[in-house]
Amino acid sequence: MSKQLLAIVEDLFFAVKIEGAAKGAGVALQFAKTEASALAAAPTAELILLDLNCKGIDVLDLLARLPGDKVIGFVSHVQTELRQAAAAAGCGRVMARSAFSDQLPAILQSFQNGSSGTGV
Repeated sequence: MSKQLLAIVEDLFFAVKIEGAAKGAGVALQFAKTEASALAAAPTAELILLDLNCKGIDVLDLLARLPGDKVIGFVSHVQTELRQAAAAAGCGRVMARSAFSDQLPAILQSFQNGSSGTGV
């Protein structure tokens, strides 16, 4: 049985990238684009990918209401303050967008094989 992945993203480029990596790893994927849909889907998700640059969501407020140990947040490497704020809000792992993109297939394969995926 595949593990449940929740991706909270607005960016179509990353949505396509996540969808392809999830298929490759055999992970069941659900997308959320609003805070309400993210909170509704979070209880069944075993790993949550969160674009910290979602414009329609207060990501720091959302992080405080998600199980942080299940969350990998990604953001531009130049947004140091947002990275620190996300970590302080309980995000299990905060990654630069480029590193997240490069490592996504390996992260999801490791997650499907039994690791928590967050690296924490």
